[in-house]
Amino acid sequence: MAQEFTREGYEKLAQELEYLKTEGRNKAAEDIKEARSHGDLSENAEYDEAMNDQGRLEARITELEGILKDAIIISESAAGTVHVGSVITLKDLDDGEEDDYVILGENESATDENYISAESPAGKSIMGKVPGDVVQVEAPGGSISYEIVKIIK
Repeated sequence: MAQEFTREGYEKLAQELEYLKTEGRNKAAEDIKEARSHGDLSENAEYDEAMNDQGRLEARITELEGILKDAIIISESAAGTVHVGSVITLKDLDDGEEDDYVILGENESATDENYISAESPAGKSIMGKVPGDVVQVEAPGGSISYEIVKIIK
């Protein structure tokens, strides 16, 4: 299933894939070679762990290749409505506070609190909306009303 990404989010995953295919695979091969040098493989926990690490590496490579193959990069032409990649200003209608947020695609992540995943309850409620629309977001502490003040980008 195709997933939507900002240009930056797509590039981040592509860079991770390239790193894993080059440096990641080289390190895994070195770890296996080092573990092999320690003797009997049937009782070599270091070898087993190196092989498991290589399996996880190859699984992540396969996952990223599949994601990137079907990825849809959201263009600026979707301007006017909230979409993946939008930078928006939301106003909390309870306290009147306004903050800017970036809308991220499903496989994009950020640790900054001013990012909203398009797949989160808040993201789902604002996708496709326009400035002036009011949305209700169900949060653990109850329902919160937001107004979409503007789409900056």
